[in-house]
Amino acid sequence: MTAERLDQPRDLRRTLRPHYDREAFGRLSERIARFLGTARFIVYMTVFVGVWVTWNVAAPRSLAFDPYPFIFLTLMLSLQASYAAPLILLAQNRQADRDRVQYEQDRERAERDQAEIEYLTREIAGLRMALSEVATRDYLRSELQRLLDELRERP
Repeated sequence: MTAERLDQPRDLRRTLRPHYDREAFGRLSERIARFLGTARFIVYMTVFVGVWVTWNVAAPRSLAFDPYPFIFLTLMLSLQASYAAPLILLAQNRQADRDRVQYEQDRERAERDQAEIEYLTREIAGLRMALSEVATRDYLRSELQRLLDELRERP
């Protein structure tokens, strides 16, 4: 048994698992899920099923490939649904992850905004206290007027 050396890269091992880009696959699944949720998809599927049924009912027996009860059509639709459901779930999970990150960023932004508002509130309160100690123009005028009146009253 040889010890694994940490100063050298590992030998590449071949695995039977397929390698794929998770992000690209996620984006593809979102695109598919978005398409499956459109009226266009419903129209396409309706036309597809309608043509399938019409062909297999109206065509001569030699050309009909899926006679009534349309077992092959049922198999095709089941296969489509078996792929659609996990793709939709994957797209929803990715959206939930994005929503979670957005929520966290919004929460952090709200905390920063709250701290800033509290700071500004304290600053305004400090300015009000400082201004209450400063003589205003009206106060000075009234005091000067009072002094002038006192001087006029003296003989």
